[in-house]
Amino acid sequence: MKAGLLSICGLFVTSVSCFPLEGPGEPAMHGRLADEPLVDVAEIDPTIVIDLRYATPRNITGAPIYPKGTRCLLRRGVAERLKVAQQYLVQHWRLRLKIWDAYRPASAQQILWDRVKNPEFSSDPAKGHSLHARGVAVDVTLVDMKGKDVPMPTDFDDFTPAARDEYTGTDPEVAKNMRHLKHAMHQAGFYGFYTEWWHYMAADWKNYGAIDDADAQRLMPPRRAWWRNLHWPGLSGQGGGKK
Repeated sequence: MKAGLLSICGLFVTSVSCFPLEGPGEPAMHGRLADEPLVDVAEIDPTIVIDLRYATPRNITGAPIYPKGTRCLLRRGVAERLKVAQQYLVQHWRLRLKIWDAYRPASAQQILWDRVKNPEFSSDPAKGHSLHARGVAVDVTLVDMKGKDVPMPTDFDDFTPAARDEYTGTDPEVAKNMRHLKHAMHQAGFYGFYTEWWHYMAADWKNYGAIDDADAQRLMPPRRAWWRNLHWPGLSGQGGGKK
């Protein structure tokens, strides 16, 4: 979703009221973990459920943005933290994570912006890189041990007040599930975002840099054929996609 307008300013909080953005004038790759590779979350923890909504029509645009076969990718250290959250959920509440979105290439962000063109819903790539483009932000929900969705405040890409991370509804099961998700993600080293209960970012996101299309292939997992066959507009030489 929105990647940000201001930094967290170093405050240790459970959620932030703004999306950090890397300005368009800054180099895409910076920070001590700028070269940490992207990894396939399914290989780090195959028990995490993957449902990339931008690879389907079930998102705000009503059409797929990601090519068929897109894998769920995050920086290695961030993916390892998701594994910690997953283990915590299973151990304490017999729940599991489902991922709706993770790393989003700059070209895909451009596609998203072109289709939405609404700064309330999506980040304009010309104004900076989202944290999804750094591979340090993830959109998650909860499922039970059989992979069935459990009650949460809203569906993905809901921009009503009901999607805020402070649940104010009256359903005790939703309230309980929200507490479990927040607790597990905070224990694993993630911050939430106040208008999107599903959006979490790594607490040390500043140590990473945005991944532009020129750097993406260098940081991708080894299965290079998968990447070449996707033909992302910005990465295939065909031209150029806030949340």
